[in-house]
Amino acid sequence: MLTRRKFMAAAALTATGPALLARPAYAMKSKIFTKNGLAIRGIDPVAYFTAGAPTMGVGDHSSEWNGATWQFASAENKALFDGDPEAYAPKYGGYCAYAVSKGSTASTDPEAWTIHENRLYLNFSTTVRGIWSEDIPGNVAKADANWPGVLA
Repeated sequence: MLTRRKFMAAAALTATGPALLARPAYAMKSKIFTKNGLAIRGIDPVAYFTAGAPTMGVGDHSSEWNGATWQFASAENKALFDGDPEAYAPKYGGYCAYAVSKGSTASTDPEAWTIHENRLYLNFSTTVRGIWSEDIPGNVAKADANWPGVLA
């Protein structure tokens, strides 16, 4: 038997159901982690490979790629990046590689970096980089399986 209480509950669900379905979807996170529009907080991604250290880029040497501004310490580094951005850009869009391996995203510290098999990986902090480094191949496999789904 349909009581007044059950009827009111059903009516409320029927009335709000379509509205719930019509809610706007949340936008996906950007493919590249940026701070003020800059990838790697303005650090030159090529310098990790050529200088072996994070090096601040300059606005005079910048490129737009994948919705972010990338800065470089020199015209030579900019040319290397422009020729093959995938080779120099950090994996997982510059989000914390360890977080991606755990099915999430997190910001990164340019000082918490690793080059493994000629790819740049960034982490949230040097402490997290230590955890990441305990099993880089295993963490890469997990992160690859989660990427880019973690952006949803």
